[in-house]
Amino acid sequence: MKAERSIALTIGLGLALLLCVPPDDVFAQRGRGGWDPYEPPARDIYPSNTFTFCRIEYTSKWGWGRRGGRWRTDYPDSDLNFSERLSELTTIAVNRTRDGRVEHVVVRLEDEDLYHYPFIYMIEVGDLDLANAEADRLRDYLLRGGFLMVDDFWGEDEWQNWEMEFAKVFPPEEYPMFEIPLSHPIYNCVFPVHEAPQIPSIHAWLNSGETFERWDGQKPHYWGVNDKDGRLMAVICHNTDLGDGWERESENHQYFEEFSVKKAYPMGINIVVYAMTH
Repeated sequence: MKAERSIALTIGLGLALLLCVPPDDVFAQRGRGGWDPYEPPARDIYPSNTFTFCRIEYTSKWGWGRRGGRWRTDYPDSDLNFSERLSELTTIAVNRTRDGRVEHVVVRLEDEDLYHYPFIYMIEVGDLDLANAEADRLRDYLLRGGFLMVDDFWGEDEWQNWEMEFAKVFPPEEYPMFEIPLSHPIYNCVFPVHEAPQIPSIHAWLNSGETFERWDGQKPHYWGVNDKDGRLMAVICHNTDLGDGWERESENHQYFEEFSVKKAYPMGINIVVYAMTH
């Protein structure tokens, strides 16, 4: 089918990696880009041999409205900053407009466009509310070869909501979530990451000096879900906020050095590179 070919071709082309440049050798803090915070740039073509950051728009359980839900936390600067850093620190080609601006997309799970993007990103899933049709589409997408990264939700209440919603996608007894061990190549496929990194929001860190945002979210977890062939098809980052490390890199130099350079970008790039090459 056309959708199956789209995922396979996008994963398979143009993904040579540059593994020898440590992030702290090339990072320079930069100002924010001033992109429109609500609508992604217009697109003329779908990507073929380039990476496009694809964020999922979803319905929030507690009703922030279609365009104002928690799905858009850190948007769009995190998506754009991450894409720029990915292009700087690897040789993965990033999708760009003719004038060189980074392309990024927002799709809903029921959109047919979903199948054009082998990597999708969901954030703040503590109040995710999946319709059955959306759960069916996400299951189909993942089993066809797509990859999901989940980020920035904290504590037991939000975890329980995620478990309940993801059970609509996969029965947990058939597709159990497991804690990804540090020996897994996702921790070192580009940059060596020696512990599960915890990145707080910049506001939480400035206010408390702690790396956690909730008392019941002090330990970060990186959970995985495999398909029946053992392919890792989802990474769930709980009690950490990689997206803020990408978005807020320009706002405080210490936060940039401690969390963006040392943790958020290395781990995020490892996840994307692993996803795009397996």
